Amino acid sequence: MAEAVLTERGTDTRGRILEVALDVFTERGFEGASARQIATRAGVNHGLIAYYFGNKKKLWQATVDHAFGDMQARLEARLADDAGADARTRLTGVIREHVRYVARRPGFVRLMYEEGKRRGERMRWIVDRHVQPLYEALNRLILEIGRPSDLPSGIAPVHLFYALAGASGLIFHQAEECRRVSGIDPFDPDEIEKHVRVIEWLLLGAVEEGSREETAR
Repeated sequence: MAEAVLTERGTDTRGRILEVALDVFTERGFEGASARQIATRAGVNHGLIAYYFGNKKKLWQATVDHAFGDMQARLEARLADDAGADARTRLTGVIREHVRYVARRPGFVRLMYEEGKRRGERMRWIVDRHVQPLYEALNRLILEIGRPSDLPSGIAPVHLFYALAGASGLIFHQAEECRRVSGIDPFDPDEIEKHVRVIEWLLLGAVEEGSREETAR
């Protein structure tokens, strides 16, 4: 029993470090972030960073794995719920879950924007480990349903992939600007659901009235 409690506490501590690390890496970038800053904000002893992760590079990789793992779990759960449905319904579910995820984790969006804009080892690692498999899975769904929203022929699915990534996250990435421009808080649950519907409409066309009744999980 005592061993189980210690294991659970260790898991909680590791998870807290990873959540804080996402914020710190987002705010300061990989080069500007330090293990000590992350430990201080997480309220843990600095030595625990080395104990759980070894060094900053491995902590950064674990942070990215943690964020992508959470998103993948949510997408897989949604696809499991929609198993047996047509490809459009499954793609719709993926779009909705993705938008809700980036609303919950705007730091994830900022980290991806930062690392994806430059060549380097970290960008290659993220793409090979996470982005490429996600792209290929989405590509299969897109090809199954043909041409969403009457997309002109000859347009590669990669454009839809980055349209989804960009359109989904920008309003949360630019939240302060959005508040200043419109007076709307993009993190308000009702506004998140409106954004879900807009992204679905932009990428897939008209939304069936019944599908609008779905509530976020």
